[in-house]
Amino acid sequence: MSASRIPNQRAIVDRRALTDAIGEAVAEKGSGAAARQRVVELLRATLAAGRTEIARRLADKPSAGHDVAEAQAFLIDQIVRIIHDHVVGDVYRASNRSSGERLTIMAVGGYGRGEMAPHSDLDIAFLTPIKATAWCEQVIEAILYFLWDLGLKVGHSSRSLSEMVRMCRSDLTIRTAMLEGRYVWGDQPLYEEGTRRFWAEVVAGTERQFVAEKLAERNDRHKRLGDSRYVVEPNVKEGKGGLRDLHTLYWIGKYIHKVRDVSELVTVGLLSQDEYRAFRRAESFFWAVRCHLHTITNRAEDRLTFDLQREVALRMNFSDRPGKSPVERFMQYFFLQAKVVGNLTGLFLAQLDEQFAKQPRGLLAGFRARPRMVKGYRVFGGKIQALGDDWFEQDPVRLLEIFVIADSEGLEIHPETMRLVGRDARLINGDTRKDPRANALFLDLLTSRKDPETVLRWLNEAGVFGRFIPDFGRVNAQMQFDMYHHYTVDEHTIRAIGLLARIEKGELKADHPLAHAIVHKIQSRRALYCAVLLHDIAKGRGGDHSVLGAEIARRLCPRLGLDTAETDLVAWLVRYHLLLSATAQKRDLADWKTISDFVEQVQSIERLRQLTLLTIVDIRAVGPGTWNSWKRQLIGELYHAAEERLRLGHVRHGREERVAAKKARVAERMGNQAALVEGVGSQLVDAYWIAEPEDIIVMNLEQLAAAGAAPLTIATEYYAARGATLVTVVAADHPGLFYRIAGGIHLAGGNIIDARIHTAKNGMAVDNFLVQDPLGRPFMEDSQLARIKSTIEDALANRVKLVPQLAARPLARPRADAFEVRPRVEFDNKASNRFTVVEVNARDRPALLNRLARALFEARLMVHSAHIATYGERAADTFYVTDLLGEKIDAAPRLKAVEKKLLEAASEDSVEVEAA
Repeated sequence: MSASRIPNQRAIVDRRALTDAIGEAVAEKGSGAAARQRVVELLRATLAAGRTEIARRLADKPSAGHDVAEAQAFLIDQIVRIIHDHVVGDVYRASNRSSGERLTIMAVGGYGRGEMAPHSDLDIAFLTPIKATAWCEQVIEAILYFLWDLGLKVGHSSRSLSEMVRMCRSDLTIRTAMLEGRYVWGDQPLYEEGTRRFWAEVVAGTERQFVAEKLAERNDRHKRLGDSRYVVEPNVKEGKGGLRDLHTLYWIGKYIHKVRDVSELVTVGLLSQDEYRAFRRAESFFWAVRCHLHTITNRAEDRLTFDLQREVALRMNFSDRPGKSPVERFMQYFFLQAKVVGNLTGLFLAQLDEQFAKQPRGLLAGFRARPRMVKGYRVFGGKIQALGDDWFEQDPVRLLEIFVIADSEGLEIHPETMRLVGRDARLINGDTRKDPRANALFLDLLTSRKDPETVLRWLNEAGVFGRFIPDFGRVNAQMQFDMYHHYTVDEHTIRAIGLLARIEKGELKADHPLAHAIVHKIQSRRALYCAVLLHDIAKGRGGDHSVLGAEIARRLCPRLGLDTAETDLVAWLVRYHLLLSATAQKRDLADWKTISDFVEQVQSIERLRQLTLLTIVDIRAVGPGTWNSWKRQLIGELYHAAEERLRLGHVRHGREERVAAKKARVAERMGNQAALVEGVGSQLVDAYWIAEPEDIIVMNLEQLAAAGAAPLTIATEYYAARGATLVTVVAADHPGLFYRIAGGIHLAGGNIIDARIHTAKNGMAVDNFLVQDPLGRPFMEDSQLARIKSTIEDALANRVKLVPQLAARPLARPRADAFEVRPRVEFDNKASNRFTVVEVNARDRPALLNRLARALFEARLMVHSAHIATYGERAADTFYVTDLLGEKIDAAPRLKAVEKKLLEAASEDSVEVEAA
C-alpha cells in the first residue's frame, strides 16, 4: 500500500493533532498511566471519525473498493503508530535501552497488504531480536490493551527473529501471513533483518512445495463453500472466484518471484497487461462489495446473503432493465467478475506450470518428450496448442474445433492458446454462426459421450459459448433472485448437461434408476441435449421463459442441424419442461383424471421419456438437496402411470390390476403378517393403494392392526428413504381434523413437506405426513418424536389454543424476508372429475399449511388430499376439496368467498390478526 495514493489523508486522521492532544492529556494528568482513560477517548473518537469519513467516501464513490480498503488500512496504521509512540514515550519510557530491547511492529495478512474492510481483523506481529525482554513484553501488552479498548479484533503474535523463522517453516498459515509482512512502526533495521532472514531461511528452495500446499488449501476451501463460482449467496472473501483466490495468485507470485505489487506479475510473465487490468477491476469490485457489507451490517460480514444483495445493489447504483431487477443485474456483474477470476486463475497456474517445467530437475532433465501433431494442432504435455498468433483469425471456426478435439482426445488447452481464444472470441460473427461446419462442431461438443460438462464450461469461460449462441450469452452469470436456485442460469444449464451425460454413461444408476432405464430407449439424443441446453435460455427477459424459450428453439435448432421433427420435439420440451414436475408435485396421482390430462399433453412415449430425463436433470442441477427420494418417487409414479396409459391406450385400464399388484407386493414384504392386506387393508379404498408407496402401506397396516378399535393412534418414525419423519394419524374422520393435525405438527417445530389424507370405508381417517425441521432435516431423537405425538394429541383434544400459540412462534426463516411473494389462489374444476383443485402460492413460512387448512375448514370445505411443494421461499400448496355434501365448488360467489379466506390466511399479517 502506498499512503501517497490516498487523497486528503488528514480528513481521515490528523496524526499531528492527535499526538498533540495526547501530549496535553499526559501533561495535564502528570503521567501516561493517569491519562489512560482520556487517551482511549481521544483514540476512540479519532477511529470513529476516520471510519465515518471512509464510509462517506464509499457512499460518494460506491465502486472504489481499492480506495476504501487502502484508506481503512491507512487509518489503522496511524492509530497503531500513535499508540506505540505514546506507550514508548509516556508509559514505559526506557532511557538507555539494551540491544535486546528493540521492537518492530509489522502488519501481516490482509492488513500487511495494506487493504482492510471496515470491520476486518487487525493482524499484527511484534518482532524482537531475541526472546522478548520484560520491557518489550510490557510495551506489547500495553499496545494490545489500547487496541482492544478501541473494540478492534486483533490477531497478534510476538516472536524473536529465530522463533519467526522456525514457526514459518513449520506452519503454512503463519508463512503466508509473514509473506505479506509490512513495516508499520518501531525499529526499522530489525524489520529489514527479519525480512532478509524470511526470504533466505524460509522461502529459498520451498517454492514448489508452497505452491502445491496453497492450491490444496484453496481446493479445500472451495469444497467447504460449495465448489462453484456461481452459488447464489456467495462469500465475497472466501468463495470460489472471490478475493481469496486473487490473493492466492499474488502470494504465489510473491513467493516465487518476490514481487512487491500485483502489477509486477506482468513483469515476471504470469499475467498479461490485459489480465492485470482484469485482476485489478475484479479485486476493486469485490473490495467495494465487501466494504458495503461491513458498513451495512456494522460487523465483519463477508457473505452476500439474499437480504443484503438488494441493499448492496442499490448502494452501488445498479438500476433495473426490462426483465431484470437491480439486484439481478448487480449479481450478474458479480458472477461475471467471479468468472474473470476463474479464468485468470487458470491462465496464471498454467503459466506457472510452464515456468516450472522449463527448470531442469534431476538426471532425466535433458530427455524431454517431443511435441506431436493431432488433427492439425500441436500437442505437448497433454495440452493442445494453436500454431500461431493468427491461427483463429485465419479460420474462426477453429475456436470451436479446438474444444471438440480437446474433448475427443482427452486434452487440456494450453494457457497461451486459451489466451488467444479469449482474445479472438470476438471474431465469431453472423457468418460463423451460419457456418454448417461450426454448427456441427458445436453439436458434437454438446452431445459428446466423453465429458461435455467440463469442455462446455471451458467454452463458456473463454467467451466462445455466448458469442456462438448469443441467447446463451444473455443468461451468462445471470442469477435468479430466489432461495430455490443455487446457481446462475448458465452454470445450472451446464451442470444439467453434465448430469445427463453421466446418466448415459451409467454412472448414476443408484441415484436415478428410472433415468438409467430409459435413457438408451430415446430416439433422438440430439433433441434431448438441445432441450437441456435451451430449457432456461429465455430467463430474465420478462414473460414466460418456457414460451419464449420454445420460440428460440424453433429458430436455433435448424441452424444447429436438427431436422423438422427434432426441432418440433425440442420446442415442445422447452415449452412444457415444467409440466411433469408440476403435475407430480402438485396433483393427486391417484386420481385417474390427473394421468389423463397429463397424457393428453404428452401424447407419445418418446416425448414422455425425453421430458422425464429433462425434468430429472433440471431438478437435480438446481443445487444440493433439491433432488430427493420423495421427488424420485413422485416422478417415477407419474411416469409409470402415464407410460402404461400411452402403451395400453384405454383410459381406466389397469387400475384394478395395479391395485392387485401393489397388494401382492405389500403382502410379500409383510411375510407372516401378510393376512393384514386382506384384513384391515380391505377397509382402504383403491385411491389409497395407488397413492401410497409400499413401505408406507406396510407401516400403516401394522398401525391399523395394533390400533384395533382405539379412537386415535399416532405413529412417528424417522423415515430414511425420504430424509424426513413419517407421522401417521389414524382417527375418526371429521372436518377439522386436517388443520388440527397440521397445527400440532407446526407447534412441535415441524415443517410439513407432504400430506396424504385418506378416509377408510369405516369412516376412519388415515393421514400420512412427511415432516422435517425448518432446516430440512428429519426429527430422529425419541424426545422429538414424542413431542410431535403429544402436540398432535393436544391439538386434537382442544387442549391448546392453536392460533395464539402458533402466532407466538418465532419465524424460523428470516432470509425469506428478502423476497416478495404475492399470495395467489387458483381454482381448477377440470383437473379432477370428483374434486375442485385449489392451488395456493404464498411465501413459505411456519404454520402456513395449518392456516390454509383452517381457512378451508371455516369455508365449510372437506380436504381429501393435500400436496405441498416448496421452491425456496415460495410454497405451492394444492388441496383437493369438496363441499360437505361431497360436491365440487363451482358457483362464482362461493369461489370468491373461499379465495378471500385463503388470501387472508396466506398474507403476511394473518397470524397477528388471528392472534389478536
